[in-house]
Parts: sequence; structure tokens; C-alpha cells
Amino acid sequence: MRETYAKHPMDIETPQPAPENQTSFPIQVPRSPLDTIFHNERGLRAGWRILMYMVMVLIFGAAMNFALDKIFHLPKTDSPAPWQIFLQEFLVFALVFLPACFMAWLEHRSVGDYGLPFHSLFRTRFWQGCALGVVEVVTLMGCIAGFGGYSFGSLDIHGAAIFKWALFWALLFIVVGLFEVFAFRGYLQFTLADGIGFWPAAWILSLGFGAVHLGNKGEGWVGAAGVAMIGLIFALTLKRTGNLWLVVGWHAAFDFGETFLFSVPNSGAVFPGHLSNATLHGPTWLTGGTVGPEGSVFSFITMAIAGLFIHRVFPARKSTSSQLQWSQANGSSRAATPE
Repeated sequence: MRETYAKHPMDIETPQPAPENQTSFPIQVPRSPLDTIFHNERGLRAGWRILMYMVMVLIFGAAMNFALDKIFHLPKTDSPAPWQIFLQEFLVFALVFLPACFMAWLEHRSVGDYGLPFHSLFRTRFWQGCALGVVEVVTLMGCIAGFGGYSFGSLDIHGAAIFKWALFWALLFIVVGLFEVFAFRGYLQFTLADGIGFWPAAWILSLGFGAVHLGNKGEGWVGAAGVAMIGLIFALTLKRTGNLWLVVGWHAAFDFGETFLFSVPNSGAVFPGHLSNATLHGPTWLTGGTVGPEGSVFSFITMAIAGLFIHRVFPARKSTSSQLQWSQANGSSRAATPE
């Protein structure tokens, strides 16, 4: 017969706390090779996200073209009416922005993370950009005129028409700025930077920005090089200010100055409704030829000065350790990478 004994209270083993310096590690679950093709530690890889975004842009573009052609019967012409120009620019902005809104929902982030936060809509940064754009275009045209390459000429429009066209071009170039800036420095810059780093992404997209402008009538390689250069300066501005609103204002004001105030070719294009019968005369290195002032040697000089201004006025932002952890967890390389 076996005897049973009750344990003395001192005999009962009590759990001992783990040493303070002991660290517990999560169990690492092996990932399948197929999963590593599509995902990294931050989720879906940048390349697949860009592919999804571009597919949506193509689908939306095909639907938009079908609607404009087959439903609304929008006329196709090399010289569209002003309202048609405005409509086209607004639609192409929607074409690149709406898919980004869907991707923001899919990635569980704000669409403002891609560079156009709504709380900064047309606020200080935008007007700073407008001022910088005006200063740049006035300086550029002043240099060309100083060497005898520009004449303002007589007024082409008078009276109320001046204010009407000024308002039209101001609104149009804001929309143009939104489209061109977001198309190359919005979702694509944000996501490509998550995959390969901020500056490699900026170089690729800026070169693409310049190449696209070669499709403009009258544009050339020198002008396209200037566009690529300003693309890199815009990327620096994005990195230093944290969003694209200054760049949008800068882009809009410079285009407004070229097209309306000084009435010269804008990336090789000449539009109706300009202020004067201005002329450019002199060697191509001075005037830019058919490209316009953007192809002038002084354009590269003024852009370099503007880039230096951005570098000095908006110093590199230092990221704290908590910001680095947040950005790494959310895949935001733009916020995580200090200069």
C-alpha cells in the first residue's frame, strides 16, 4: 500500500521571474520562395505596387479616351480651344491622382503621403513656390533681354481680355503643375524610393520627365536636359520641404510667366492669348531657339541658383530614432532617409 504525503508549503515550486537582461525573440517562420518574390518585410514589394498603379492609369486612360471620343465627341485638333486645353489637363491630373487614392487605401496610408497633403492645399509653401517661379522667370528673361535676345513688342490683347486671359492661364498652369509634378514626383517617386532609394528614383523619374518633353513640338535635347535638371531640383525641394506644394506653385508661376507675361515659347509650344507680340532673336545658346528660354544657357544658370537657394533656405531634416522606426515599419523611405 502506497502512502501519500501532503507537500509542505515550502516544498511547492514557485515560478521565477526571467532575468531582466534576457531578451525573447519572436519565432521566425520561414517564408516560401514564392512569397519573397511578392513581399518583403514591409509588405508588397515596390515593383508590384508600381505595376498595379500603372495598370490602373492605363485602364482609366482608355476609359477616359473612350468617353471623350465616343460619348462626348470631343473634337481632335492640333489647336484645341482654351476650354478643351483646360479639360484635358484636369483629366490627365485625375488620371494619375485617382489611382494613387486607391493605392493609398490599399496600403493603409493617407494619400497626402504621396506629396500633396490636403491640409497644405494652397497655403504657405504653394505661395513661396509661386514667388520663386516668378523670380526665376523674370531673372531668366532679364538675362536674355540684357544680351539683346528678347523684345516685349506691342500688346496683343487689351482691356478686359488681359484679365480674362491672365486668370485662364493662372488656373490652367496650376492644374498643369499638379499633373506634371504629381505624375513624376508623387506616387511613383514615393514608391520607387521605397524600393531603390530616394535619389536613384529621382534620377530615373527626372530623366523620364525630360524624355517625355521631347514629344512636344519644337522641343529639343537641350530643352529636355533642362527639364531633367529642374526635375532633380524639384526632387531636392520635395526632400527638404516634405511635400510637393512649393514645387506646384513654382512650376505654375514659371509657366505662367513664360506663356502669358513674356509671351515666349513654353517647352517649344506657343499658345494663343498671350500678353504681347514678343520676339526672341539671336543665337540659339542665348534664346533657346524653337525650345524657348528653357533651352537658353541662362536657364541652366538660373536653375542652378534656384537649386542652391533651396539647399540653403531649407536645410536637411534630421530624423529621430522614433521617426526612423515608424518609416521603416510603414515603408516610407522618403521620411526615413536623412541627407
